[in-house]
Amino acid sequence: MTEHPETRPGTPEEPAPAARSEDAPSPAAEPAPASGRRGGRRRRPADRRRPIDLWSRRLVLLAGWVLRHRHATAALVLLAVLALYGVAALSRPAVDGAAAGSRVPVASAVLACPAPGGSTVGVLSAPSSGAGRADVISGEDGAVVASPTRPGVPWSGKAAGGPDAYTIRAHGAMAAGLQAERTTHAEEGADRGLAAARCTGPGTDHWFLGPGPLEAERIDVHLTNVDAQPATVDLTALSGDGPLDTVDGRGIPVDPGATKVIRLGDGSEGLGEIVQTAQIVALRVHATAGRVAAAVRVRVGKEKGVDWLPPAGSPATALIVPGLPDGAGARRLLVAVPGPDEARIRIQVLTEAGAFAPEGQDAFHAPGRTVTPLALERALSGKPAAVRLTADRPIVAGFTADRGADVAYGAATAPLGEAGGMVADNRFDSVLLLTAPDGPANVRVVTVNAQGATGAPRRVRIAAGRTAEVELSPPAGADEKAGFGVVVTPEPGSGPVHAARVMATGRNGRLFTVLPIAPARTTLLLPPVLDSQRAVLP
Repeated sequence: MTEHPETRPGTPEEPAPAARSEDAPSPAAEPAPASGRRGGRRRRPADRRRPIDLWSRRLVLLAGWVLRHRHATAALVLLAVLALYGVAALSRPAVDGAAAGSRVPVASAVLACPAPGGSTVGVLSAPSSGAGRADVISGEDGAVVASPTRPGVPWSGKAAGGPDAYTIRAHGAMAAGLQAERTTHAEEGADRGLAAARCTGPGTDHWFLGPGPLEAERIDVHLTNVDAQPATVDLTALSGDGPLDTVDGRGIPVDPGATKVIRLGDGSEGLGEIVQTAQIVALRVHATAGRVAAAVRVRVGKEKGVDWLPPAGSPATALIVPGLPDGAGARRLLVAVPGPDEARIRIQVLTEAGAFAPEGQDAFHAPGRTVTPLALERALSGKPAAVRLTADRPIVAGFTADRGADVAYGAATAPLGEAGGMVADNRFDSVLLLTAPDGPANVRVVTVNAQGATGAPRRVRIAAGRTAEVELSPPAGADEKAGFGVVVTPEPGSGPVHAARVMATGRNGRLFTVLPIAPARTTLLLPPVLDSQRAVLP
């Protein structure tokens, strides 16, 4: 039914009733208290009999006054807030300025080791006198396999079969600088090779560079959700011919505490058929909900090698890619440009002899949203090296290497910080490749076995712009076949150092693997607490 204007309250023909002064309590309006009794009861005053009505009238009056004087009300509120802030500033205890922005030790950490079936899992934390514990948990049944409790002492053990990851949850001193990796060694068969993967923590964004399905027989992407909440992942890829635009690979669910293995090029979750013709790829694993730990395993072909792609870090305009191993075979740098614009990139090779730009390769252009390969075996001449990249656009970089019988992969890394870096499981013939890109560096290298025995500390000096090779050996008296840990620590005043571990076995090191060394995380920076009106003002 349509309402006529003349019947609406508040129209000019019939104004809405305004607040009336008669509504206010008045002595004339109040009935006089009765002193007598009626029906055997004493009558109470009206204001005592109906306190709710009295306060309702007062609130109505207050609301009307606020509406008529709203600007004055806002000013009063502002003055009241400022007064409260001033009282709080004067009455609170003084804040120690030295404590603002201070660092505190890492008290807990979690890592995921991908598909450890038939491999060795090694765990090592930073040396400390504190107490702690690290539980190695099987993803298959949730059982605790081991619980190392000695910070700075490596633990290693054989992992049971199965596709599920192992999760390592550490607390106390065992969490500081926690590092772990899985190592697999097979002399024959489809998975012949020496392979190592660093166990990684959960995150929302991961990059990997390596061969594509056209060049490799099988590429498996391992996604592990270590949290109690479900995660959702988008898998995208760039190739040598440009982006692999497809709606496949989007919205991949990963259940809490579970590992999902996706074969690249197989099914919609593996990006479908569009990726099957890619010779090289840059994979991005992006969690749109929750977070995951990610790893990528590459099997080139039967008895042609197998290894894991290391995480390549976030796109940046300046990168150092350490760990290119010595020896014969192909050495190929891979550079991906995630953005749409072409990048101009300058390249410099850092070897034991010094730094130089490869002939005819000192600068090149890389198209946007594309992976560009660059052959380096001629420039390296079989020498170990690192590569410095400087670009005018953010890039991601890594490398592939082969020795005919096996393959290995590397990626750009961050420099080691004050806490240094660690590798938990070294065996066979292991060497460190240490690079000082900007200035001379001094590092301290210490090995330690599972019994806690340490080798004599070694001080290594690296000239500016060069790469040094350091052979590793277990402490004297240790079982040479058993694994041992290594701790690499830059000395005070040292320049930045980037590091990788190269491990090989067999005649002429025909089976080998490269493991970039990540900086150990031993402390967290607390944000500073500052005086600010923003804490009380909108």
